[in-house]
Order: sequence, then structure tokens, then C-alpha cells
Amino acid sequence: MSFTCRRGRAYLFSNVVNITLGPQEERLMMSGLHTVEDIFCCCCGQILGWKYVVAHDKNQRYKEGKSVLERWRIADDAGDELNLDARAGSSDSENS
Repeated sequence: MSFTCRRGRAYLFSNVVNITLGPQEERLMMSGLHTVEDIFCCCCGQILGWKYVVAHDKNQRYKEGKSVLERWRIADDAGDELNLDARAGSSDSENS
């Protein structure tokens, strides 16, 4: 299973670095209502994805505290394979 965003593939991470977080907001996603914070690159300020703060559906609570990074935002060439550390490879299905 893999996460997807509006523009394609995305990845669920337990830990991300070199980021800043935006304000919390309620967002209705395909998997239900979530409280999220947008994730921004600390160097260039580009939005990279979002962090789950609260999942309002108990079946989605495994996402709380985890971050989703959108592949097209973090890869130089969307045609190239993204090289992820093996520990960061946990992904689940998500549509937003």
C-alpha cells in the first residue's frame, strides 16, 4: 500500500528533519477529518506535505504524529526513483 496526494505518490514517515510546521487546521481528506499542520522546508520554505496531529476517526489514529511528504515536492525529477532510507519506508494508503 502507498499514500497518494493530488499529484501522485506520497510517503508516510515517523520522523522528518529540516522542516518547519505551519499552524494547525482541520482538513477533510479521503480518509476522514484530521487536524494537520503543513510541513515546509526549513531552507527554502517550500511546502512538502503535512503532519497528522489528530485523526478524528479511531481507525485512522495510527497516523497521529506522523508526516506525509509528497514525492513530486521532494524529488528533483519525478521520473527518477526516490531513494528512501529503509526505516522511512513505512507507507499506508491515503488520498487527499
